[in-house]
Amino acid sequence: MPKIETFSNPRPQRDYIIRHVAPEFTSVCPKTGQPDFGTIEIEYVAGRLCMELKSLKLYLQGYRGVGAFYEDVVNRILDDLAAACRPRWMTVIGKFAPRGGMHSIITASYSPARRARSRK
Repeated sequence: MPKIETFSNPRPQRDYIIRHVAPEFTSVCPKTGQPDFGTIEIEYVAGRLCMELKSLKLYLQGYRGVGAFYEDVVNRILDDLAAACRPRWMTVIGKFAPRGGMHSIITASYSPARRARSRK
């Protein structure tokens, strides 16, 4: 996957929400090999670092040839983004287009406090 670049948060003393929406996300169903289409929504409160948008776009485009179930895609994106910018908290939502008359929405969240508790 392409590397997610970051830059210094211009207001690290303030909690403010950053929201990015990628309405043309594509991955591949590992069972059928067919493309999966959806929207990825990323919301976070930055710590010291913010994500650079061009690298985020290239990173998300890297999933076009990746075979993974929706649940795995959303959680992998969350893990990679959280590792890159170490936010105060982050949520990734995948809203996938209907397939067989049903659509799926997957939500995964990260917070350092929750991560620390789960390691104990």
